[in-house]
Amino acid sequence: MKRVGLVTGANRGIGLEICRQLGEAGYAVVLGSRDAARGEKAAAELRAEGLEVHVQELDVTDAAAARRVAAFVEGELGRLDALVNNAAIALDPEDSLETVDPEVMRQTLETNFLGVLHGCQAFLPMMRRQEYGRIVNVSSGRGSFSKLAAGGPCYRISKTALNALTVILADELKETNVLVNAMTPGWVRTRLGGLKAPRSTAEGAETAVWLAMLPDDGPRGKFFRDREEFPW
Repeated sequence: MKRVGLVTGANRGIGLEICRQLGEAGYAVVLGSRDAARGEKAAAELRAEGLEVHVQELDVTDAAAARRVAAFVEGELGRLDALVNNAAIALDPEDSLETVDPEVMRQTLETNFLGVLHGCQAFLPMMRRQEYGRIVNVSSGRGSFSKLAAGGPCYRISKTALNALTVILADELKETNVLVNAMTPGWVRTRLGGLKAPRSTAEGAETAVWLAMLPDDGPRGKFFRDREEFPW
């Protein structure tokens, strides 16, 4: 049976490239996009390359939407082998904790942290039933305790919380064949990273795809960059 991977926030940037690389590896790809029209446009690009892509409108802040997509995946494709939680926002590049609008903090946590929780809760039952799953959380070096500093506190804190979720969930699932890990793509040329970033989307996506296809004895509860462990 063909493996199935779902990527959130996948209509552009790193998410779209993860879809491409999973598709090239033989996966049927579910492209999650908050805007369905943008998702279909992105999917057309991949389908033109001969890849199997299914588009699902998915706002990760909506737990009910995540459950609806899970029902689609199980009903239409029969399984989900890899969940790549890529969707994220960054609203506060110049703020400090002293002055940041708490509403910006709330919005950031809703997408970057709770959005991942919604996805995990929606898809884990399916992975447990099939006794196989890979969950990849796209984090950031800016959320590592080894890198925490002033600047962009909402984004940083949301990614630190995501890292904690990764470790805890991986431990909860340690007796299963569901492997949970996080990765940082580095500074990538995307709308978020900007044109001056040194890394391509292909470079940024590669480790996420590697983690999505780990063998059964692969790592769990770890943080990676370029397939090498990165400090929490």
